[in-house]
Amino acid sequence: MAVTTSFHLNFTNPLNNITTTTTPLSSSFLSWKISLPSSFTFSSPHRKPKSFITVSLMNSKPTILVAEKLGEAGIDLLKSFANVDCSYNLSPEELCTKISLCDALIVRSGTKVTREVFEFSGGRLKVVGRAGVGIDNVDVSAATEHGCLVINAPTANTIAAAEHGIALLTAMSRNIAQACASLKAGKWQRNKYVGVSLVGKTLAVMGFGKVGSEVARRAKGLGMHVIAHDPYASADRAQAIGVELVTFDEALSSADFISMHMPLTPATSQMFNDDTFSKMKKGVRIVNVARGGVIDEEALLRALDSGIVAQAALDVFIEEPPPNDSKLVQHESLTLTPHLGASTTEAQEGVAVEIAEAVVGALKGELAATAVNAPMVPAEVLSALAPYVALTEKLGRLAVQLVAGSSGVKSVKVTYASARAPDDLDTRLLRATVTKGLIEPISSVFVNLVNADFIAKQRGLKITEELILLDGSPENPLEFIQVHIANVESKFASAIADSGDIKIDGRVKDGKPYLTKVGSFPVDVSLEGSLILCRQVDQPGIIGKVGRILAEENVNVSFMSVGRTAPGKQAVMTIGVDEEPSGVALKKIGGIPAIEEFVLLKL
Repeated sequence: MAVTTSFHLNFTNPLNNITTTTTPLSSSFLSWKISLPSSFTFSSPHRKPKSFITVSLMNSKPTILVAEKLGEAGIDLLKSFANVDCSYNLSPEELCTKISLCDALIVRSGTKVTREVFEFSGGRLKVVGRAGVGIDNVDVSAATEHGCLVINAPTANTIAAAEHGIALLTAMSRNIAQACASLKAGKWQRNKYVGVSLVGKTLAVMGFGKVGSEVARRAKGLGMHVIAHDPYASADRAQAIGVELVTFDEALSSADFISMHMPLTPATSQMFNDDTFSKMKKGVRIVNVARGGVIDEEALLRALDSGIVAQAALDVFIEEPPPNDSKLVQHESLTLTPHLGASTTEAQEGVAVEIAEAVVGALKGELAATAVNAPMVPAEVLSALAPYVALTEKLGRLAVQLVAGSSGVKSVKVTYASARAPDDLDTRLLRATVTKGLIEPISSVFVNLVNADFIAKQRGLKITEELILLDGSPENPLEFIQVHIANVESKFASAIADSGDIKIDGRVKDGKPYLTKVGSFPVDVSLEGSLILCRQVDQPGIIGKVGRILAEENVNVSFMSVGRTAPGKQAVMTIGVDEEPSGVALKKIGGIPAIEEFVLLKL
């Protein structure tokens, strides 16, 4: 007996928040002719109040979810490339529900992108863009495991953050906020709000990156003596600005003012605590426009009460917004702003454009110079290595398809031949793409530049690298690349080199990847489409016989190359085909008496 149920569906367009109630024309099928966005949610009155289902319609454009307010210039740039869903103030549950329909997500600092978000994405989410510098609100480890690229916008708000740091420094030293509040309350307390001068005082910049160095420049202009602590900072760069690099304890003990500019990491979490405050000069003044978690806020309150810290100015907090009843927030010696470091009109627009360009570029498959969880390679290096990225991935794909048996691939060596010195050749990106090529053809796992190293380690794949230093001009980054797979059998015995490893070589010619050697046999074929490798006795007529078989199957040959050890001996014929030959055609090729072995490889 058939059971029929009729019901209404409420469609909510996330782009304009308009809800449409629709009744099916018949209970036996669901068919409407209504205008809908690329994604929407519908609810039924018979479902639980908070239950809702997300539906996706087919659309060729990617979908980008913007979860926090972004400058209009950035939004316009995104809309020129993708469907853009601007949904602000989403609950964690709402974000997890929406994310399965999104290819990219853009957030600022207020949205937590947790492991659950990546799990709910079902593998569709490919890019998370952080409109700003810090990425402590994004679970980068989970993103990496799920193959999702995390990128930030580290440059556009640098000046704004540095200016805000200086603004807090001067406002704190002259009691600007307190005096303003007092005057508005009808009081005239000139004697109470006597400040301190900055000229001749020592400022310790803790974290000498982009923002820290800009703060140092401006503080020098105010006549301050500036020192800095950063274990990764260049002494030459600091010296060029007129800043002395010192140890952490030296900075604490000698500073009149301390300005914090380090990221929040396990190493820096609550770095400023009771112990570090005890090492500071009595009466030190502290500014933090970096991350709230670098300060133990309870310890800071104790330091303020004891007089070790005379004043503090904070733009960031462990919990944002901080509780209204926080004793620290209410402390008279504290100057506060609600995370305004990047909040200038110019910075907001700049960050919006920077992150929008980076996200669009990543969705197009371009290499991101600001990637957080992928090989960090400067833009000029990315440009130079781009052709070799394609080469290494295809060499990896070819090599793993040559492996026979069930033992699996455990050890791979990648050899780079270059006239460049090791310090001038960054191969991290190439290692990642070789890994991608090795794993994807034999696995259902999606591998990209982000999770390549993680997946390799998870599967017990050890990848080593070797550089062969060549004489000559270092104009080209690499002369050739070899991929060796050790301790395996091969489907194509001729791919086994004298070392006993499967070995294939490739190089870039005219910007395109070429296969140049299989085992000990030289070849010269473009790496595109599919390849048929044949080992044959070197005699006339073989090329014609193979070509005739493929022509009968209507398989187009794009190129053909033959490499031999000596005339009349053995040769390896490499054939590029646009279509995959049938099993019958391959069997006919294998039946040619002069052909000793063959294999079809897919790129």
